Amino acid sequence: MGKRLYVGNLSYGVNSSELEELFSSYGTVQSAQVISDRESGRSKGFGFVEMGSDGDAQSAIEALNGQEHEGRPLTVNEARPREDRGGGGWRGGRGGGGRY
Repeated sequence: MGKRLYVGNLSYGVNSSELEELFSSYGTVQSAQVISDRESGRSKGFGFVEMGSDGDAQSAIEALNGQEHEGRPLTVNEARPREDRGGGGWRGGRGGGGRY
């Protein structure tokens, strides 16, 4: 199983295929995605790359973390699992101020 990497401080002009190309020098890239804003479609300046193996992922981290790309030093590390942000404004399924 591959490792998912977080790539931060990307130039806003970098797209997913460029991100894949950048990481392909260090092993098999299973997927690469630059995250964009839902409304504007503009890059948020970070993305995720899934490498084919743990060794490929480690090679990419060692080679690219802190390296300058398009004038910006990249942040590359192992991605953390998404946190559950909870949903909506309801607290425990009850509205109001907690008085019944």
